[in-house]
Amino acid sequence: MHWPPLSPISPLVISILVPSCIASASQDEKSSPQHLPNGDSVCDCFLSNGTQPSYFSNHMFFDFRNLTKDAGVPALITNETLATIAPPTSEYFSDDEWTSVWQLQGWSNSEGKGKGLSGAAAVLMVNSPSNVYIQKNSDSDAASDTYMTLRTQRLPKFQTAAAFQTKTSDYQFVSLRMLARTTGGPGAVTAMFTYRDGTATSDVQEADFEVLTRGPRERVQLTNQPSFDSNGQVNPNATRNVTLPDDTIWSQWAVYRLDWTSQSSVWYVDGQQLANITFQVPQEASGINFNAWSDGGSWSGNMTVYDQANLQIQWIEMIYNTSAPTTPTRRRGPSRLWSRDAGPRGELLRRRDSSSRTCKVVCSIDDVAEAGVATMLWNSTATRMAGADAPNGMAWAWALLVGSLVWLVAV
Repeated sequence: MHWPPLSPISPLVISILVPSCIASASQDEKSSPQHLPNGDSVCDCFLSNGTQPSYFSNHMFFDFRNLTKDAGVPALITNETLATIAPPTSEYFSDDEWTSVWQLQGWSNSEGKGKGLSGAAAVLMVNSPSNVYIQKNSDSDAASDTYMTLRTQRLPKFQTAAAFQTKTSDYQFVSLRMLARTTGGPGAVTAMFTYRDGTATSDVQEADFEVLTRGPRERVQLTNQPSFDSNGQVNPNATRNVTLPDDTIWSQWAVYRLDWTSQSSVWYVDGQQLANITFQVPQEASGINFNAWSDGGSWSGNMTVYDQANLQIQWIEMIYNTSAPTTPTRRRGPSRLWSRDAGPRGELLRRRDSSSRTCKVVCSIDDVAEAGVATMLWNSTATRMAGADAPNGMAWAWALLVGSLVWLVAV
C-alpha cells in the first residue's frame, strides 16, 4: 500500500464527501487527539488546515526560547570586509543541529569595486553573521527566556544587515511558521520567504511575508514575486498590503504563517487568513529565507544613521515536501525512517522521507497546545479514528475523514 502524491486536497472533493463521511462516523469511533510526547516519531505524514489543506512528509522545529547559555548581544562590526567574514555569535550557530539545515549569510550588494550597487540600492548593504544572535528576553511579561534576533543598523558608511537561509533549495511546498515580532526604526524590511533565483528578475520565484518598518505598524506586505510588471509598475495580482487581525501590530509577538502549495500562497497571522494569491505561484523547488535589511532604496526606505531594526523569533516550525529523497539519520523501528535530534541548547525535529512514502499515521501541527509537538489525526492501522474531538472538532473533522477516504482509495 503506497500513499499517493502529497498534494493539496480539492475543496470541491471535500464539499461532496464530508456529509456522508461525518454521518458514517459514530460517537463510539471518536477519540481525543493524541499528543505525541516524543515529538512526531510515529507520524508518517502531516496534514495542514486552512484554505489549502495539504499533506507534507517532513517536520522541523527550531526552538530559541531557552538558550540562556548562548545569549549575548555582539558588538557591531563597522568594517564592511570584516563584517562579511565574521564568525557565528555563539556555539548554537556552529552546532550540527543548526548547520545541517541553515547557513548564515555574509555578503554585500556591491557589484565590485567601481561598479556600484545592485538593483535600485542607494546604500551599501552588508550581511554579517554577527547580526544573528541569541538574546535574553527582557520583556516585563516575558513568555520565554531568550529569542533569536536578526539585526540591521545604519552605520555611517554602510547598512549592516542579517540573513540566513536553508543549505539546500529543494523545498517544494511548505507550511512555514514563526513566532516573531519586528522592532526598531523606520526604513528597514524584515521577512520570511521562499526563494528561487533566476537569470532575470522576471525568472525569480518567491513567496514573501514582509514587514516594512517605514509603513503603518498594523500592516504587512504579502507577495508572489516578481511584484512588478515589465514596465516597472506594481502588479496588483501579485501582492497585497493587508491589516493584521485583532488590532495586532508587528511589534507584538504573533505567529506568522505562509502556506506555499502548487495552487496558491496563503498567509496567516495567529491562525487568521490574511490573503490567498493564486497568481504566479512559485512552482520550482526553492530555499527558505529569513532576513532583516535595508539598502536605502524606494522599497525599504532609508534608515537614519545609527537607527536599528530587528526581527526577533522565538521559534520556527515547518512541515514540507522536497524535490529530492532524503536519507534518515536514525531509525525508530524496522520500517519508519525518522530522526529526532535534541541538541543541548535547542531542538530540531525532522521527519525523513521513506522510499515507500507510505502514510498510515497522519498528524497535525495545527490547533495544538504546545508548539513543535504534533497531534495525531488518525491512524489507519487502528480500528478507532482519532481527532474527531480535537479543537475546532467538526471544522477539522472533514479533513480527517476525507484524508481517510483518500487513503482507502489508494490502497
